[in-house]
Amino acid sequence: MVTASVAATLAVAGVGVWGVVYHFALPSTDPCSGITTPTSPTNSSVAPATQPRAPALRADPSPGGPPDTQRPSALTVGPAPTEAAASSSGPVIQVVAAENFWGSLVAQIGGTHVNVTSIISDPNTDPHEYQQNDSVPKAIAHAQYIILNNVGYDSWASQDVASDGATNQTVLNIGDSLGVSVTGGIVTGNPHLWYNPTYVNETVAWMYHNLTTIAPSLTAYFTAQYDNLTASLAQNYSLVGEIRHQFAGTVVASTESIFVYLANATGLDLVSPPAFMEAIAEGNDPPDQSVVTFQCQLESGHVHVLVFNAQTVTPITTEMQQKALENNVSVISLTETIQPPTVSFQTWMEGELIELYRALDAKQLGQ
Repeated sequence: MVTASVAATLAVAGVGVWGVVYHFALPSTDPCSGITTPTSPTNSSVAPATQPRAPALRADPSPGGPPDTQRPSALTVGPAPTEAAASSSGPVIQVVAAENFWGSLVAQIGGTHVNVTSIISDPNTDPHEYQQNDSVPKAIAHAQYIILNNVGYDSWASQDVASDGATNQTVLNIGDSLGVSVTGGIVTGNPHLWYNPTYVNETVAWMYHNLTTIAPSLTAYFTAQYDNLTASLAQNYSLVGEIRHQFAGTVVASTESIFVYLANATGLDLVSPPAFMEAIAEGNDPPDQSVVTFQCQLESGHVHVLVFNAQTVTPITTEMQQKALENNVSVISLTETIQPPTVSFQTWMEGELIELYRALDAKQLGQ
């Protein structure tokens, strides 16, 4: 059960001004009373879906941005990405990506004509607490193309770009390009943009647009590379659609806001307290009431899967994992960066989606 200090019914004895002893009891015997956890729909209640498809690009991601009529969105299922025939000549663009998930995607579009440095790639590093070394400002200063997640996630890199003062660089601030602001909270201001399929689609369109602007002579090459990438991403998105088709409305929980976008994309019912998820994401202690509510949810028997961030493990998130296991809740992890760092964005994301599918399926089958 939840913490004894909040669970106990307190009997209090007091002495009046005339020496009369009286007794009274404070109400509330169950801290979970009044906390309702939704139940998941049965299989028969989930409406059948058509062939799962990826979200399409918006017609215009941002004023002056590349319309999706210039390049197809990541909808058509196709083969895994392959290297387009290298052009016989052309520049090699120096690219710095603040995080390796964006670095992987731009490397697949740029192919042999980009040299990509991804700053955050260490699986043992919490990106929220990243401390840069002296090599980072130097890499940014020498880059022709810089890619930042933005939304408060990599402010250290934004500061380096601003202090560098170079005027011949192209900088993609992804959050700004998508219209996502840190003031929006964990739903509309969530910095974990790479877990939103629509945002990934729009970001790779921006990358294609930027690369062809930097090196117009390589447009045909970048086009072939981009087509290969979007066809490969479509396979990931078909898994998102399949999870939505099979498990829409299933009650799940997460220790951190990293899962919010993916829960929305897959149609899962994420019930964990926003205050808890936001505090953990920001490296803070969650409010006491959010802890009690979360514990009650995990004890309710209605939560099917708990998702935790493997790179932001704290005593309280470990406690929630243990609480979930004690109550027959499947527990899986996500990571903030590509793991292992040597695989592609698609391979990493596919592995996480498969793990989510299996956890949901096992719970549905009563395993």
